[in-house]
Amino acid sequence: MVREARLDADVELLWEEFHERVNMPSEQLRQWLLTRGSGEAAFGPNPDLDLPQPGRHILAVLSKRKVDLTPDDIRVMQDAVDRIDGLTAQKPSGGNADNAWRHSLLDMGHDPLVER
Repeated sequence: MVREARLDADVELLWEEFHERVNMPSEQLRQWLLTRGSGEAAFGPNPDLDLPQPGRHILAVLSKRKVDLTPDDIRVMQDAVDRIDGLTAQKPSGGNADNAWRHSLLDMGHDPLVER
């Protein structure tokens, strides 16, 4: 019988926080990052490798099971939670600042227009 390794309680909590903050499905995030990454330069032969950071790392974590997390994945998750929390706490009041703010959150996999 194969048993999954028990994760540290802090990692379990971080997993939940990460998936609460990153509220975009992985395919939606990937499409957003492809759009953002295209900019003025064309993609290379493998567009997934050209995805902007940290979104590419967030996508990699979204594709994993909890038991497969590496220490780097845990750092990515903590960074994403911290950055999303920091950005949501600094919501601007209108204009182009709103677009830039929302785009920064979308780059992290968080759509502020999605109801929780």
